[in-house]
Amino acid sequence: MRVIFKNSYDNDINLFEDRVHLLKYAVLLLAALVMPWVISAYYVGELTSVLIWSLAGLGLMLIAGHTGQVSLGHAAFMAIGAFSHLALMLRGWPFVPALIASGVVTGLAGALIARPLGRMSGIYLAIATLALSIIIEDVAIVATPITGGIAGLFAPPIEFFGLMIDRYGTPRAFYYLCLTVLIIVTLGYANLLRSPTGRSFLAVRDSEVSARALGVNVPRAKTVSFALSCGITGLAGALYAHQAQAVNYESFLVLISITLLLQVVVGGLGSMHGAFFGAFVVVLLPQTISMARSFINTNTPFNLGAYPGMDTAVFALIILLMIIYEPRGIYGIWIRLRTWLELFPLYRKGMFRRTRTYLKTERMR
Repeated sequence: MRVIFKNSYDNDINLFEDRVHLLKYAVLLLAALVMPWVISAYYVGELTSVLIWSLAGLGLMLIAGHTGQVSLGHAAFMAIGAFSHLALMLRGWPFVPALIASGVVTGLAGALIARPLGRMSGIYLAIATLALSIIIEDVAIVATPITGGIAGLFAPPIEFFGLMIDRYGTPRAFYYLCLTVLIIVTLGYANLLRSPTGRSFLAVRDSEVSARALGVNVPRAKTVSFALSCGITGLAGALYAHQAQAVNYESFLVLISITLLLQVVVGGLGSMHGAFFGAFVVVLLPQTISMARSFINTNTPFNLGAYPGMDTAVFALIILLMIIYEPRGIYGIWIRLRTWLELFPLYRKGMFRRTRTYLKTERMR
C-alpha cells in the first residue's frame, strides 16, 4: 500500500497524485496510440465508436453524475451538434471551426433550455428532457435548410492539415482525430472539477440546501453545468455524424438518450472513469453477445437464432444485474478490487457498506 505524504495544498489540486499515477495514464495513452496498428480495420471502427460514446458519456456525466440532474434528452443535443456541424461544413466551413461552432451552438441551446428546466428536479426534470428528445425529431423534419428534412445530411470528407480523413477510407486517421478531441475534452473536464465552478456542481449534487447556505448560486450552477454538458454532447454528435456518414431525424431517437443514461449508470455514476467504462459496455457488449450466439449456433446443437431478440434480452439482463448488485457500476468494482489489493490481508467486507448520502433536510423535501 502506497502512502502519499502531502506537505502542500498543491498536492490536493494536482491533476495527478504522483509520478506513478502519471505513469499509469501515460501507458494507457501509449496503448491507445498503438492499438490501431495491431488490430483490424473493423475493430478500429469499434474502438472509434467507444471514443465517441465516451465523449457523449462525459457530457451526460457532467450533468447527471456531478450536478445530480437527471436528463433523458441528450440525444436531442447530439442531434443539434451533428446537424449544425454538417450544415456549416456543407457551407464551406473547415472541420475544426465547424466542430467548435457546433459545440458552442449546442451549449447555448442547452443554456437557454436550462433556465426554465432548472426549476425542476427528479422525475419532473427527466420527463421534461425526455420531451426534448421527442420534439427534436419533428424539428429535424421541419428545419429542412439546416437538417435536410427527411432525407437528412451526408457528411463530407474531413480535410485536416492537407490530409483527407474519411471514416471508411482512412479509419486510423479518423480514430486519432476522435482520440485527440476526447483527450482535450477530458483534460478540460478534469480541470473543471478542480475549479470553484466544478466544486459548486458537486455541492449542488450533494445538497442544494447546503450549497445555498455556503453561498452557491444554485440556478447559475445548474445553467452552467447544463450548457457545458450539452456542448460536450454536441461535439460527440458532430463526430458521430462523420462516423455514420449520413444522419437524419431517425439517427437520434429517444433510445440514444436511454442508452447514454445506462452508460453512465453502469460505468459508474459520479466518476469520469464511469463514462469510459460504460462506453465499452454499450459498444462492445452487444458485439460480444452476437459473436457468442454465432459460436453457439455453429458449434453446439442449440440454435439461438430461433429466438429473436435474444441479444437484446441478454444485454438488458446483464445491465439489470449490474444495477441491482453493484449500484456504483464498473468503476465501483474497480475501486473494490484496487482497495483489496492495496490492503490485503487487512481488507474487510464492510468497508464499502452503503450509507445514506443525503442530509435529513434533503430527504424531507
